[in-house]
This record gives sequence, C-alpha cells and structure tokens, in this order.
Amino acid sequence: MRAFRRLVVLVVLGWVACPAAEPLLPVEREVAALAAGPAVTVVHFWAPWCPSCAFELAKGGWAGFIDRNPKVNVVFVTVWHGGDEGGAKVLARSGVGPQRNFRLVQHPNGSRRDEDRMTAFLGVPVQWLPATWIYREGKLRY
Repeated sequence: MRAFRRLVVLVVLGWVACPAAEPLLPVEREVAALAAGPAVTVVHFWAPWCPSCAFELAKGGWAGFIDRNPKVNVVFVTVWHGGDEGGAKVLARSGVGPQRNFRLVQHPNGSRRDEDRMTAFLGVPVQWLPATWIYREGKLRY
C-alpha cells in the first residue's frame, strides 16, 4: 500500500510539474500531416532575405534535388519573414515551386526580432536559418 501511495504522489507531482504542451498552429498540423506518410519528407526552414538560404538556391541546388527525387516530399517553411507571398517569387526564380512533390508554407509569426520571433516548430527548437529536418514515417530522423 505504501508503494502505491508513493507511486500516486510521484505521478501527481510529475503531472503538476510538466507544463501543458502548446497547441499546434495550423501550419504545424499541416507539416505534421505531410510528414506522417511512409515517404521521406524534407522540411526546410528558410527566409527570402537569408543569404545562406539564397546560396542554397543558387545554381539550381534545391530545384535539382527536388526534380531528381520525385518520391521525396519537400516542404519549405518560410519563417521570420512577413512578406505576403512567403517567398514564392524568390523560389520561382531558382526553379523551385512547380514540382508536384513540393509545398511552400509560411509560419504566421513573421518577426525577426529575437524577443518576438518563432523559436520552435512542432516542439523542436529552430535557432538559425537555413535548417533542414528529414522525416520518415512521421518520425524526425535527422
């Protein structure tokens, strides 16, 4: 009986000590649904103003990858950017966008200010750009 009471106390303390998880934003639910299938899904965080992101797009880098891997789902998540088009025009100039296995989504928090900007996505920290995650069967693999 004493062991049972200790277990109950530990469970209650753990429940009280653990903060409630933040509800997912619609963009997070969309990306999670895209990554849930059996196929490999590449989730790439970027911004149109980011020089490193532009370097990756140069010379057809991402366009070539997406074209050569039609069974891989590629999702670009525009972050820290308040532009209306989510960077679609920038991507189009680099050949990214018309592929059937490509999706562009924009995070609703467009702030680049440290104190205001989005710092996590699906509960995982996002601290710099560009950043790329790889999912398979709904699990973050890399």
